[in-house]
Amino acid sequence: MSFRTKLLLIVLLIIFASVTVVAYGVTYYTREAFEEMDAQRTEALVAQFNKEFAQRGEEIARQVENIANAEVTLRMAIDLGRPNADQSLYVRDANGAAQDHGLDFVEFVNSDGTLISSAQYPARVGYKNDWLVSTADWNTSSAFLSREELPTEVALSLTVVRTQPNVPKPFYIVGGRRLDKKFLESLVLPAGMRTLIYTNLEQAFVPAALISAKGDVEQPERFAPLVEQIQKQPRPLVRTIDWSSDPADAEAFHAIPLMGRNNELLGIFLVGSSRKELVLLTNKIVKIAVAVGAGALFVGLLMAFWISARITKPVEELAEGAREVAAGRWDTHIDVRGGDEIGQLAEAFNHMTQTLAAQKERLVQTERVAAWRELARRLAHELRNPLFPMQITVENLQKARKLEAKQFLEVFNESTATLKTELANLNTIVTRFSDFSKMPAPQFARVNVNESLRNAVRLFEPQFNEVGKPTITPELFLTDPLPEIDADPDLLHRAFQNLILNALDAMPAGGTLTLRTSEHDGNARIEISDTGKGLTPEECSRLFTPYYTTKLQGTGLGLAIVQSVVSDHHGTISVTSSEERGTTFRMDLPQRQSGVVIVSKETASETKSTPPTLAAASD
Repeated sequence: MSFRTKLLLIVLLIIFASVTVVAYGVTYYTREAFEEMDAQRTEALVAQFNKEFAQRGEEIARQVENIANAEVTLRMAIDLGRPNADQSLYVRDANGAAQDHGLDFVEFVNSDGTLISSAQYPARVGYKNDWLVSTADWNTSSAFLSREELPTEVALSLTVVRTQPNVPKPFYIVGGRRLDKKFLESLVLPAGMRTLIYTNLEQAFVPAALISAKGDVEQPERFAPLVEQIQKQPRPLVRTIDWSSDPADAEAFHAIPLMGRNNELLGIFLVGSSRKELVLLTNKIVKIAVAVGAGALFVGLLMAFWISARITKPVEELAEGAREVAAGRWDTHIDVRGGDEIGQLAEAFNHMTQTLAAQKERLVQTERVAAWRELARRLAHELRNPLFPMQITVENLQKARKLEAKQFLEVFNESTATLKTELANLNTIVTRFSDFSKMPAPQFARVNVNESLRNAVRLFEPQFNEVGKPTITPELFLTDPLPEIDADPDLLHRAFQNLILNALDAMPAGGTLTLRTSEHDGNARIEISDTGKGLTPEECSRLFTPYYTTKLQGTGLGLAIVQSVVSDHHGTISVTSSEERGTTFRMDLPQRQSGVVIVSKETASETKSTPPTLAAASD
């Protein structure tokens, strides 16, 4: 992935993440604000409920007190206080009191708790209401919630109890009004809210016990889990009810338990708040965020593309310049644009290439002088060996002129033989240097590396077990099949010979010669290892330098020839060595050569001006 692509992706990701975070934050805080507002509205509605509850309680208390203080109630209380009073005379009086004072429930109860008259349930006349007798002073008590059992139903009542103040024994008047639909209609509801009352307290959920100000409640069974949970543990609870798959249809219900005089659960007040506004607002925020995000991504894409182009184009030019420098074009120059960091980097690059070019020129000159000096030294060394015997021979011939003819002839024949031998040595030395200077251009053909390596090893088989010399054991680990490569068979054979000969020379006391082939990153890899004494790092760094040798006898051209062959094949060669453990030469040759003509092996061999010899292999 290019730097420009990475920069574009980073900018787009930052924009996307920013828009996402902002949208999430706005949605989150909007939801929090809505929840807080909903809680405040619910609290206000509950407060309104409690206020209405208290006001109605006070109104009921006044009506019950009026009934208790009425003259007809006093006469009833006095008459029922006499022994053997006829209670049946007052069975219907509660109905009249309830109608006159606008109450739903009115009952008259004697001092012993016996029900005298009941407006809501006449059949219960004569029953005992012991809970009334248990309280000493009802006149100071406030309204409370009670459960009223009716002939066909159970109702919740806001109840007040008072006694007739002018009789010696308590005479109880119980009055109340239903907590029902009319009560809910009196509450002022904000938009999107509604109230319900659940009045049935049986263990099983009764859908008909749900009371609404607008009539029947739809899908009442959805409230069953909420009601059952409050019945198990009476405490305020909030739960969201999903009426359909559309989130906008959901409602959050705040359930408040309605407790009786003895702290028993008698009902549940439900405040519902629609989630439609929140869902619609959230959806709108999401849509706006998507639109803003799309616009921001588009603008960000354009800006990122422009910025990346401004940044990466000079970097790409720098990279291209670096590749040109790596390819050997030391005078590469980059146009400088601006004075920012990129411009400063371009100026530094240009300065670097100028410095490198100047240093290269000085280095080339230095290396040229060093090469000539090394050549002169090697030539002097190589030529001195045959010249010295030749000089001695000539001097002997000069001295032999004074000898007799027979003795002179013997010296002459011996001297001429010596001169011929040394002249042959001189010719060999000249031939070696000449061969290196006239390395032929490769003639590429399809070559089986394993076969070429085996042929090179066969040439040295007599030396592996030569009588009177330490044994050298060859070990071949050749990957088969190994793809054929484009190479010059003769030059490759010559390089293998030089490396094998170099390995044999490194093991004068015997050892193991290991040859490996493998396929590595699309190249054919050849490794030739010995178990000799190894080389120092300094020797390894100079090993491929022409005329450099670590041997007492040698021209220093063998490994230089190998490197030349590998270079002509566009491959690489390296050496790794460990003292006292041996040395490994590793060649990597490409399988295919681009832009070359492939000929047959026979044609490639015939076009060589001189056959490869082992004479030039000695390092």
